[in-house]
Amino acid sequence: MPDPLSLTDRLALQRTRLANERTFLTYVRTSLAMVGFGLVLLQLHPVRAGGLGYAALLAAGIVMLIGIFRFRQRRREIESC
Repeated sequence: MPDPLSLTDRLALQRTRLANERTFLTYVRTSLAMVGFGLVLLQLHPVRAGGLGYAALLAAGIVMLIGIFRFRQRRREIESC
C-alpha cells in the first residue's frame, strides 16, 4: 500500500490539476476566438478573405485537438504520481 501523501503534497497535486484545467481552458478560449475570427472573415468578405476564413476555422479545430490531447496526456501523468 502506498504511503499517504502529506497535506502539502496533496495541496501541490491539487494545484497541478487546477493548472492543467486552466491550460485546457486557454486552448478552448483560443480556439473559440479563432472560430469567431474565421466566421467574421467569411461574413464580411466571403470572396476575398474566404480562404483565410476557412484556414482560421481549420486552425481552430487543430488547436482544440491539441488542447484535448495535451490535457488528457498531462492528466494521466498527474494521476500516475
